[in-house]
Amino acid sequence: MTSLPPAEGRASARESDPLTASSTALGTSGELVGGSPLRRYLLWFGLATAAITSVWGGVSGIILPNHVQLLEFARIFTGADAGLDLVELTNLKNTVEAGSVSATADQLRQLDLLRQFEAARAQGVAVVGAVGTVITMLAQPIIGVLSDRTRSRYGRRAPWILLGGVFGAFFLVAIRFAPSIAVLVVLFAAMSVVLNSASGPLNATVADRVATAKRGTASAIGGLGNFAGGTLGAVIAGVAFTAMGVNAYFVIAAIVLIGAVGFFLFVKDRSSTALPRQAGSFGEVVRGFLVPLRSADFRWVWGARLLLGFGYATTTALTLFMLQSYVRPALSAAEATALAPLLAVAGLPFTVVGLVIAGRWSDRVGRRKPFVIGASLLMAATFVVPAVWPAVPALFIVAALGGLAFGAYLSVDQALFIDVLPDKESAGRDLGVAAVASNLGQSLAPIVAAQVVVITGGYQAIWIIALVVAAIAAVAIIPVKGTR
Repeated sequence: MTSLPPAEGRASARESDPLTASSTALGTSGELVGGSPLRRYLLWFGLATAAITSVWGGVSGIILPNHVQLLEFARIFTGADAGLDLVELTNLKNTVEAGSVSATADQLRQLDLLRQFEAARAQGVAVVGAVGTVITMLAQPIIGVLSDRTRSRYGRRAPWILLGGVFGAFFLVAIRFAPSIAVLVVLFAAMSVVLNSASGPLNATVADRVATAKRGTASAIGGLGNFAGGTLGAVIAGVAFTAMGVNAYFVIAAIVLIGAVGFFLFVKDRSSTALPRQAGSFGEVVRGFLVPLRSADFRWVWGARLLLGFGYATTTALTLFMLQSYVRPALSAAEATALAPLLAVAGLPFTVVGLVIAGRWSDRVGRRKPFVIGASLLMAATFVVPAVWPAVPALFIVAALGGLAFGAYLSVDQALFIDVLPDKESAGRDLGVAAVASNLGQSLAPIVAAQVVVITGGYQAIWIIALVVAAIAAVAIIPVKGTR
């Protein structure tokens, strides 16, 4: 066990630093209230968040869908059909459905293959994403409890952040060599779990290290890192996939490694070896996951996050395929891969505005609910545009206004969760339970979106479902009473 100076010495040392508030328990992190320590923490917190989120923007949004459709195309279009042009076939489908032309017998056969392909690639992406997210959803609260109970010279969260980033990068490299959807499912699930074992404890460091008056700002920085990571990850993945194909996984793996190792090295935490060991059997630990859900405020915020996350994820889960099959005129796979990152880039400045304004304004006025409700309603309104106008410009409008809404939401939602935590000493556990809402919404979204494509043969209903769900998410915040 690491030796510590006498209690009097520790207290006087803390009191001499006006930028670090006294900790309430021996060995816990001091609260950062300003100056260079807080700035350094916020910088690396944002960078590490962005590095992890680049996986979801770059891999889930660009590389994985391309990987899946390459595997499914090779399985469905065989022999002479292997040389078919999907853009021409999609345009033929549109003209046949519009009644402009009549298909020949061979064209009808090819259109049937196209329908099989569109259903298979949508379901493939849905299964890969959903399995990974469901397993992560089950693991994340456990990881949160384990990080609460971790005792090491590097603190409670830092070992999880480091090892999660290292092993997440390893599995990203392994995914590149997946020869089938089944293998892809297994490797993606493993990657998701270990990477989320870094992101959960990373988010918990806000509750550990940041003073209450600065948590809205920290949440905004995390939200900025979240969205910027997804955006830049998509851009980098788009460029890398064009140049390297599925080897683009290697680039994202390197980004994750840099973010996790950088946070571990440059934002060191206090040792947690002096913290008392938490008692309790495994059964008590499991029952502890239900503790935050006994709070009505926590349940409402949890439900709202689930709904909004589900609504937003349904519109983004199949973006690459929408560009190829929903917008008019249809785009090729290469065109869609090049355009998808531009949609993210178009939304980034609006997201930054939402993050900065909402986060700081929330801290200044001491209110969270109006920002979360307003952001949810704005997001619902933006989904009307592509529902009635299936064109590329409509998707850019959603990117801009949806980015503004999502930025405002991200900057305040995490702070709202921290405000309603029933036990700040179990922040890792409770924020792990909070993360289940995000993961559950994200796991259900691609499954529902894929089934919509299978059942309706199109994508329009996805936007309608997302609109309704986002509106309900706004209403769900109204009953929260423990904060304004």
